[in-house]
Amino acid sequence: MTEEGLVSRPMKTQEVEFDGDLWFFTKKETNKYEEILHDKDVNVAYAGKSFVSVRGRAEIIEDIDKKKELWSKVYEKIMQTSFDDPNVVLIKVKAEAAEYWETGNFTKRIAFFYNRMTGKSSKSTDINETVELNK
Repeated sequence: MTEEGLVSRPMKTQEVEFDGDLWFFTKKETNKYEEILHDKDVNVAYAGKSFVSVRGRAEIIEDIDKKKELWSKVYEKIMQTSFDDPNVVLIKVKAEAAEYWETGNFTKRIAFFYNRMTGKSSKSTDINETVELNK
């Protein structure tokens, strides 16, 4: 968060772990890097046929092995560097809650199976739900 409030910017998710952690590449010379050093509360949004908003806590990761694992040649062109550049870091977002809005049949099927797995009524047709993630 900045003095102006919460700031949004487009980024590409590198990996989504089963436990809900999200990974992003950035550089130390960016505003987002500085913002996370001062305030770790973040929000990540995905939009398409469905909309998902994830609230969580961010941390800066400089683990060279993790950077190598997630790196691809595409990022060399986009970031104009390599994973072993000390200026390149990862942002790890530990998800605390996720809210989604359904707009398509695929999302409805995912919600149906999620509801069954969590013991909720599988007949629910809610198009909006917030899920608190206990970590």
